Parts: sequence; C-alpha cells; structure tokens
Amino acid sequence: MSKIKYRGRTVMKPVMKRLISLVICFVMTFTVTACGKGTDQKTSNPGKDGDKVVINFFHRWPNEPKNTFFNEAVKEFESLHPNVKINVDKVLNDSYKEKIRVLASNEDLPDIFSSWSDSFAENIVSSGKVKPLDHLFEEDKEWGDNILKSQLGAFTFDGKIYGAPLTIDGKVFAYNTKIFKENGIEPPKTFEEFIKILDKLKKAGYENPIMEGLSDSWAIAHYIGTINQRLMDPAVLEKDYNPKTGEFTDPGYIDALKAFKRLTDYMGETATAIDHETARNMFVNGKVPIVYMQLSEIKYVEDQGMKDFAFFDFPPFENGKGDPNSLTGAPEGFMLSKNAPKEAEEFLKFLTSKEMAFKFTKECGQLNAIKGAVTSENASPKSLESYDLILKSSKTAPWFDNAVNASIADIFMRGGQSMAIGEMTPEEVMNRVQKEATKLRSTSK
Repeated sequence: MSKIKYRGRTVMKPVMKRLISLVICFVMTFTVTACGKGTDQKTSNPGKDGDKVVINFFHRWPNEPKNTFFNEAVKEFESLHPNVKINVDKVLNDSYKEKIRVLASNEDLPDIFSSWSDSFAENIVSSGKVKPLDHLFEEDKEWGDNILKSQLGAFTFDGKIYGAPLTIDGKVFAYNTKIFKENGIEPPKTFEEFIKILDKLKKAGYENPIMEGLSDSWAIAHYIGTINQRLMDPAVLEKDYNPKTGEFTDPGYIDALKAFKRLTDYMGETATAIDHETARNMFVNGKVPIVYMQLSEIKYVEDQGMKDFAFFDFPPFENGKGDPNSLTGAPEGFMLSKNAPKEAEEFLKFLTSKEMAFKFTKECGQLNAIKGAVTSENASPKSLESYDLILKSSKTAPWFDNAVNASIADIFMRGGQSMAIGEMTPEEVMNRVQKEATKLRSTSK
C-alpha cells in the first residue's frame, strides 16, 4: 500500500483511503454540514454533482508521463476531499494556447488551469477574469514560503501575484560527448566558434550536425527568442515586445534572423518535415550530434538509454548587446478563475505542495519551483546540474512566443519556417513584422 504526504499528512491508498472517506461522508451526512453543503455561497458558478462541489481543471499535458501524474493527483485530492469532484480537460501546447484565450474572451475560464508565465499569463490576467493569489500566500505561509521567490515575478502583474509556479525550465544545446571527444571538440564559447564546430562535424561525416523539428512553430520561437535576447539591446526588446510601443525597426533583428538561418543550413531539408520529438530521438539514436532542447527533456533522453551527453547554454555573440548569462526559460504553473471556489484554491496548493512537487520531478523528470523538492532522490546528476544552471543564471528570459503579441510571434515563427526552405529572406520577414507592429500600435491606443 503506497503512501504520500500532503502538508504533513500521510495518505493511505487505495482501499483504506476509500473506507475512511465513506465513513467521513456518512458521519457528515448526519451533521449540519453535510458533504458539499455550504460550498455554494463560496462560488459564483460552481458545478454541481449531487452534493459535491465540481472543479473544472484544464491543463496542457495529455501526453505521458504528465497525463498520468495529473490524473493520479486528481484522484488523490478527491480522496482527501470527498465533497469535491474534479473534471479534467487537456489539450497539447498550441491548441491549449488557442483554447484558453477563447475561454478567457468568452468569460468561461475553468476554475483552475495551467499557464505559461510572463506575457501569456499577463494577457489572460488582462481579461479581468483571473483571481489574484496574494491572499493565499498571506493565509498559508508554510505553503507560500516554499515557492522559490525568484519564480514569482513572472506571474506578478501590477503588484499582484496571479499564478503559483510548479515547473522551472531552461533551453540548452545538448551534445553527444562521445562524438565531441572523437573529433577533439570542446563546447563553444561564442556563436562563431559554434559555427566552426558545426563545420568540423559536417566534415567528419555528419550531414546534419544539428537538428530541429521545424514543423513545431514553438521550437522556432525558442531559437529566435534566445538569439534576440543575446544580440539585442534589452531596452529595444522591452519597447518592441510591448504592442503599444513596438516597431521592430532595429537592424539587429535582421542579424538575429540571419543567425537563425545559418543554423538551419546545417539541419537540411529533413528539419522542416519533422517535429521536435523526432529531432530529439535522432539525437538519442546518435544520428545527429547536437539538438536544442529544454532541460525538462533530460529525463526523456536518459530514459531512452543515452548516457554520453552533456549540454551548454546558447553561446554569446561577439557583438551582442544582451545579457550572455541569461537563460531562456520561464516558470509554468497554475492560475484560478475569478469565481473559482475555495476548493479550487486548495487544489492549487495541493498541486504545488512540496510533496507533490517532489513526486512530479521524480515521475515526470521536470524540475520544479518548490524549495527542497529537487534532490538526488528524485533527480539524476544531469538534472541536478541543469537545476544548478537555472539557479545560477543571471535571469531567465521568457519564451519568445510568450513574450510578444501572438500575431507578432506567429509571423516570426512562420517566417522562420519559410527562411529555412529559402522562400523568404530575413528582410521580408521583418517587413511583415513591422506592418503588424504598426497595426498593433494603432489598436492599442
């Protein structure tokens, strides 16, 4: 019989737990506060399933192992709270982004939902339909103090906290250490050194020394966002990433797209026909020496039996004006709708508790934002190394498609795909970006 601790409680499952739950509900039936009774006034529009409070939970992880983790988390919470029923909906990545924006505009946000941070979260918050969480941090110091303060800023807008982070992540180049050693290659210190390494690997017989699944638009965004951050003056990015002031006329954007195009030239025609997962599998199988991947993918690589790999951050540009010690990546967590019941608040705290965060990292391989919940007991040496990389970075820069307006990001991402196959030039891409920026400024006044 397995056990898990939640906020200091040891939970038994499954038989004894069900028995206890039945006894509790039976007893409460003959008291003033029956199961679920008295919750209606806490929720503007609570779902009802008999005498149970229904919580609508929406997340973006229908894939394994996270799908199973959250399914089990739901069952665990329901067993702890017999008066609660949780309905779960989930769709993947780009579909999730689209759906959550529609739900926000239609005033139909689920009670609790997963959310990227920074501008993505801010846009949802601007709908006026998201509940601030400051009262939770004030009421439950034990829970709130366990969340890394460095990760709360990405969910803080106008001085209020709107999200509780669970995951932290970063983007790095993973490389095959065996191949690097065989060819006398050390990780690059500059972008130009990186290009020379790719040339050397190509001469060594690796037709595509680096690979990416360019059919995934978000993967393109990760490249472009990081290159922009490395090359551009932070003040320029701050102005342009704001739809009210963005112009995107700085010539540095052309240089950034040219740098991206240089990398895609080493990927070959295959890149535009595959997704990121396929590219990562090619790396695992030793077919390509380098892949740009998230730190959360380390467990996937290790689970597939690959041991001879390490990673390095995106190298700085010699003429770069950005922070070379910044790491692209941002926390991700959960937000509540304005009318979410008290039970949804408890579920949010449950998902971001130290015990559940520890289990999340152990089972899903992704690092978390909870103090003391990443250790040698639930993370591999490489994962711990990557965790240290995140903590030591000067700052984390948001994912590009969460940092800019969605329409701007879309032009960059589609433009990146077109550049990779030679159908557009960097200048043509930026011309479209500038036209869209003009539209956004006019509508944002």
